[in-house]
Amino acid sequence: MTLKCGVQLWDGITIEDDVFIGPNATFTNDPFPRSKVYPQEFARTVIRRGASLGANCTVLPGLTIGTNAMVGAGAVVTRSVPANAIVVGNPAKIVGYVDARPVCHEQITAAGKVAAQTETMVKGVTLHTMNKFADLRGSLSVGNFGHAIPFKPVRYFMVYDVPTEEIRGEHAHRVCHQFLVAVKGLVHVVADDGIHRQEFILDKPTQGVYLPAMTWGIQYRYSPDAILMVFASHHYDATDYIRDYDEFRILTECAGNGRP
Repeated sequence: MTLKCGVQLWDGITIEDDVFIGPNATFTNDPFPRSKVYPQEFARTVIRRGASLGANCTVLPGLTIGTNAMVGAGAVVTRSVPANAIVVGNPAKIVGYVDARPVCHEQITAAGKVAAQTETMVKGVTLHTMNKFADLRGSLSVGNFGHAIPFKPVRYFMVYDVPTEEIRGEHAHRVCHQFLVAVKGLVHVVADDGIHRQEFILDKPTQGVYLPAMTWGIQYRYSPDAILMVFASHHYDATDYIRDYDEFRILTECAGNGRP
């Protein structure tokens, strides 16, 4: 751990390995100082391994700064920060993810050519371009299940009216596969296989991203009019979700080593 000058720690803070805390970073222990209405109970603050906190940032009590997350200098953190997220401002908002520069389909497809399916840096994750037909009557986009969309779904759901500061996803599935299309507006999608991480911009109803099982997925930076359509290969099952990033990393490492 690296702890710079002007930082005061108290017994309500847990700091894991390889954490960097910049000069004059402040950890508060009471969300309502001198309040007679709220009980004076100090909530524990947790800084996960590899996290970095910039100079003069302020972290409210009871929050978790996730693994490898980065808090910008002067940021005021009022909500827990997910693993690998980059937050800045007051109140702090997510502006990106570590090692995941946002790219659009056109930047990934070779030489600007339109490809029906394009590989990405993330294991098993592919970008898809669906057929488009346009005339005076309007436009139509179509994708055949099992072909343009690489599985036959049994469930779909739509995400919309998401406040711009909110994030969705933040989990992986053990067996379920998903296919995401922004049928309206713009959504940023982060895919992570435990080793590689990449961020994609979905901004056309003719574009989709396929997330196989055991892929950590995040959706954020929704435009106000965004509607995200998600096709799923399995019915909802709460036990299929992996919601802790550290657990996900352990499972992917075990799978890579051939361990059950």
